[in-house]
Amino acid sequence: MDYGLLAFSLAAFAFTALAAFQIGRFSTRFHLPLISGYLLAGIVAGPFILRFMDMASVESLRFLDEVSLAFIAFAAGSEMALDELRGRYRSIGWNTLTQIAAIYLLCGAAVFLLADAIPFMQGLSTGGRLAASLLAGTILAARSPSSAIAIINELRARGPFVKGVLGVTLVKDVLIVALFAVSTSIAATLLNDHHFDLGFIILVVFEILASIGFGILVAQVMALVLRSHWEDRVKIPLILLIGYLVFALSGEIRQFSHENLPVDLLFEPLLICMVASFWITNRSPYRSELRHLLHQVETPIFVIFFTLIGQALDLSVLQALLPVTLVIFAVRLAALFVGGYVGGTLAGDPPRFNRLTWMAYITQAGVGLGLAKEVAIEFPELGNDFATLMVAAIVLSQLAGPPFFKFAIRLVGESHLPKDIADDEILDVVIVGIENQSRQLAERLLAHGWRVKLLDIDQSHVTTLTASDGLRHEHWLPEITAERVRELIEPKTEAAVTLLPDDADSLKLCQIFYEEFGITRQITRLNTFNLVEQFRELGVHVLDPANAMVHLLDNFVRAPQLAAMVFEDDPDHDVIQVTITDPSVDGLHLRELILPDDVLVMAIARRGHSIVPHGYTNLHLEDEVTLIGPTESLEEVALKLGY
Repeated sequence: MDYGLLAFSLAAFAFTALAAFQIGRFSTRFHLPLISGYLLAGIVAGPFILRFMDMASVESLRFLDEVSLAFIAFAAGSEMALDELRGRYRSIGWNTLTQIAAIYLLCGAAVFLLADAIPFMQGLSTGGRLAASLLAGTILAARSPSSAIAIINELRARGPFVKGVLGVTLVKDVLIVALFAVSTSIAATLLNDHHFDLGFIILVVFEILASIGFGILVAQVMALVLRSHWEDRVKIPLILLIGYLVFALSGEIRQFSHENLPVDLLFEPLLICMVASFWITNRSPYRSELRHLLHQVETPIFVIFFTLIGQALDLSVLQALLPVTLVIFAVRLAALFVGGYVGGTLAGDPPRFNRLTWMAYITQAGVGLGLAKEVAIEFPELGNDFATLMVAAIVLSQLAGPPFFKFAIRLVGESHLPKDIADDEILDVVIVGIENQSRQLAERLLAHGWRVKLLDIDQSHVTTLTASDGLRHEHWLPEITAERVRELIEPKTEAAVTLLPDDADSLKLCQIFYEEFGITRQITRLNTFNLVEQFRELGVHVLDPANAMVHLLDNFVRAPQLAAMVFEDDPDHDVIQVTITDPSVDGLHLRELILPDDVLVMAIARRGHSIVPHGYTNLHLEDEVTLIGPTESLEEVALKLGY
């Protein structure tokens, strides 16, 4: 190994990667994916434009490719949590199988028929063309879980259509990597002009089963790292090293078998790594730790991987392949429609889902690009020209996919952006008593997405404050009766706050809220303690300003960090309470939920009783879960659990 070339290549690539990171962030201003910026930076700095790095330098960094590929496989496997697919097995199964079959056959056939128009395939034998077609069909069937999750979160999408799409996306990539292992074995045989016989079938089955077995073994090694008490800066390099060693060992076994055995043994490293993370996610208590570590290193790995792909792209080949790429992209869209419609029909999905489902599966990214890079490494006969064709088709899919997916989500009515949210999905609160504190409370609740009604029995308060600072939710309650209240508040109001100067009036309102409207989440501020027992019999949370300040100070003294988070002295954290309404969550253990690493479950309330949560706490519909964490992460959890 030329260590001088390696050192120079690493230094040059470090500068390129830093530029790629900034260009990727800049590309998002034009609503382009981050990876578009990374690829562009790699292309510009590569051997065909600025020539900041030549092809020899790019080839010397192959070990970075293999580390990145291992990460991509680990990340794909970690997304496949079987617990979260409950209730949609039939739909997910049929849609996955029919889509893979349609794309594998139709796109593979298209590449085979276009062979004479593809420069690197023109000199191949019929067997070689078939090998390239099978590999292309496999790669074009891959999907992008990260892109799908990003769009679902962006639109706050929730419903059977989205749940099915996400399930198919996660399952598909696992099966695609297994199919890729089969395709590489077939391709190796075709490219070497070997014959297919019973021995070949036995060999392929052995390679697949052995790869799965090695993946489970690798999972045990990874578990040793994950269960340790080392810091993240130690664990992350060890996990990536394990992934790299899988690729290195696979290559050594292939080389040894080629030189010393009558057959080439192809233990697919991507399948091994994906099985390892899949096993940890579903068969060990360390899936949260694995996802945490992968999330920590996700951005630098993607910058490295996609920048390297951009540097390896031959622009002359890319230009020559553009017409063919457009044809392949069009065939892939047609295959997605056929596969989605047939699969949805067999699964008994609603017809409107079947007509639109193809739009949800266009986007490709990490896994597809990883497979393309793997082909370029394993099959020099196809090389970077094959990878260039696949990258071009994948980039088209990456650009076209998100707008189509968003359009489909809106058409089926599962977008839950503020303008799309149905009335019964909005949290409502009524605040009685208009004053400075009630208005400040209203503004804070509005900022958190609540719908607020401000009431007062004193018309002068309403008249004075209605036109101020843009808050127009105030109403006069001329008398405290159920009929008058019913005219002013929403029928499914979740919470009520009473801040009246007369405790008797507050108690009368609380009784109406509880008995006539079923509002169990009530808070009142008392002026005296004469009626405190009556309020507590209704389950009202009683607030005494003097004692509240003492309790607040006590919390800041004994638990200052938690108090700062709860009372928003810490701007980076928030506290929310979510009502579980998603049927797929019903019956799960708390530990079976895949929650963001920075979200903590503080309490669970069930039918008025508080439960101290632990990993094996069962969750049920209508449970109220109190969570603490960053606002964005809390929104993600709320979308998953209910509202």
